[in-house]
Amino acid sequence: MRGADAGGKPDAAVVRDALGVGVAVGLSGFAFGVTSAGNGLTLAQTCVLSLLVFTGASQFALVGALAGGGNPVTAAAGALFLGVRNAFYGLRLSQLLSLPRAVRPFAAQWVIDETTAVALAQPTRRAARIGFAVTGLSLYLLWNLTTLLGALGAEAIGDTEAWGLDAAGPAVFLALLAPMLRSATERAVAALAVVLGLGLLPVLPAGVPVLVAALAAPAVLWARGRRGVRKEGR
Repeated sequence: MRGADAGGKPDAAVVRDALGVGVAVGLSGFAFGVTSAGNGLTLAQTCVLSLLVFTGASQFALVGALAGGGNPVTAAAGALFLGVRNAFYGLRLSQLLSLPRAVRPFAAQWVIDETTAVALAQPTRRAARIGFAVTGLSLYLLWNLTTLLGALGAEAIGDTEAWGLDAAGPAVFLALLAPMLRSATERAVAALAVVLGLGLLPVLPAGVPVLVAALAAPAVLWARGRRGVRKEGR
């Protein structure tokens, strides 16, 4: 393997870090497979979701809403809201990676939290490309493999609630979300979203509270803007 660009870090170090992220997160596909199959989706449906959607938070949200009796359209809309952030990642990565046009449609499938974080952490374009590619490939392969194993395991053991595996999905969802909450604003948005989601759960149809919880972001940003205006006016 060639060395690093001037001022960069060795390719081997980039590959090592990228593989670490890909393997660590890819193993959580098992939890998705168990959750999806345990909530009534077929093996084929579960695997197709991981192959085509390939964004853990949206997949868990979709399956959770469907399992709660939500309308498929509402469930898909909630999952879409969570996945919209990947489009913004793509805008940043397109400038950073500057990939050939023929490659971009295929690379778009791997634009997720983990590949973005690894790519943006690199000091050079070459390192960013390597980090993105290795993270994306390892995570995609392992996520889909463990999804298959999880779904097969759920079918083999029968009732997942009896084994406590019904909690696997929410636990992994929180594990994926928690590291993203770095600033006070992000934590405030998350807290308000939890209050809205849980508070409206008993009174709204399944899947709808997730959509309402999406209003937490503009509400918090509006409140912070008002607070800033007040401080300037003093």
